[in-house]
Formats: sequence, C-alpha cells, structure tokens
Amino acid sequence: MTEKQVGSPPARLLVTRPLEDAAPLVRRLRALGHDSVIEPMLSIVPVEGPEPDLSNVQALLFTSANGVRAYAKRTSRRDRPVHAVGDATARAARDAGFPEIDSASGDVYALAERVRLQRDPAGGTLLHVAGSKVAGDLAGLLGASGFTVQRSVMYDAVPSRRLSEATATFLRTSSIGGVLFFSPRTARSFVRLLAEAGLVDCCRTVDAFCLSPAVAEAARTYGDGGVTPWRSVRVASRPEQDALLELLPDAG
Repeated sequence: MTEKQVGSPPARLLVTRPLEDAAPLVRRLRALGHDSVIEPMLSIVPVEGPEPDLSNVQALLFTSANGVRAYAKRTSRRDRPVHAVGDATARAARDAGFPEIDSASGDVYALAERVRLQRDPAGGTLLHVAGSKVAGDLAGLLGASGFTVQRSVMYDAVPSRRLSEATATFLRTSSIGGVLFFSPRTARSFVRLLAEAGLVDCCRTVDAFCLSPAVAEAARTYGDGGVTPWRSVRVASRPEQDALLELLPDAG
C-alpha cells in the first residue's frame, strides 16, 4: 500500500459490489488483514436471448465482468478477440476461456482509445456485451472514429430495495469504518437507501473509498441536494481495484 489513511483502521469495511464480484474482493481484503461484510447494491440477472451472431463481428467489448459472465452463459464461442475495460474484467475473460484479451486498465475512454489503436473500422462490427443500463457512451466514442458498435444487452442489474438489518445495525453502532464504491450507480443506491433508513448521519464516522471522481460525486450527494456527511471521501489514483485498495489503512 502506497497511500495510508491517518488514524486507526476501520472496524469493518463494507463491500457494495454484486455478490459475484464481492466474494473474491472479500477474500483479497481478508488476505490484507481487513474484516469486511457484503451489502450488494445490485443483483445481476441474466437476460434470456439467442446465441449472438458473430458473423461480421471483429471483436468483443466488455465493460464489466458481469458482461463476460452473461456472454459465457449465452454461447461457448471464444473465437473473437476481447477488449476489456479493466483488469478485473480481463481476468473474468481469461477465466471464461478467451485466448486473446486486451485490457484498457481504465474506463470507457481508455477502452475506446485501445480499440482505435488496435482495430480497423473496416474490419467489421464491434459487439459490446452490456447490461440494460450503461455508464458512458462507448458507441458514440468509437462511432466518431468510424467504428460500428452493436450493443447486446445480456444482463440486468437490479438495484437493492433496502439495507439489510445487519448493515443498519453496524452503521448505528459505528461498527463500519469504510465503504468501498466501484460505480456511480452503486454509490447513488447506497446513499439513497441510507436516507430512506434515516441513517445518513451515521456516515460521520465512515470513510468512502471511491474508484473514480464520478463515483465520489455520487457518494457525496443524495435526494434533492442533500450532502452525505462522510468522515472523508477518498478517490483512487486510477480506476482500478488495486488503486482503490491502496487507499485503505494498514490492518492489524
């Protein structure tokens, strides 16, 4: 860890990722000496559909590990190169059996730039495997460079309707010291549920660890201009999990 939080380590870290992504993160946190609990803000539900037609597709674009897993449930084909938004998505693609993977190690802007450098618009369509809601305009970014991007919705991310009683109790008793946020949508969902449960003031003893400035902005506000009173809002130096974990205090 290269950047340290001043003060004692948090009693617990709260992981807000969907279960499929939260479980390996919790194992990583445990290896680093951190106690953590999971409070998923989204549940990933595959969308039924036919096997994708790859006849004119030159490459696959994945902007989340959820997209990789949804694609793998639809088809056994792994014969197209993959462009992944980040390293975690690239790892999911490797686990799914794709042999040719390029990671942008960033956001949709970095992904678009990698595709521009490595692909030819005349080489065929780019298939973006996505959820029902997407962050950023990947098709617009690449379309401006002459690429044709086909978006295929293969999963839905259903937001949580309430905080669990266990998490509410942890917050009321100041037993949560930090919350990890990986997307604006999960951050917005969390602070909304906090407000609905009347627990916003509990954030005064909690640090928000955010993957990007956009995530941090979503974590700071709720409702009609309400400001979430976090003890601190920390932003990763780059939009990668390892950079986010660098923000955490020493454990032990």
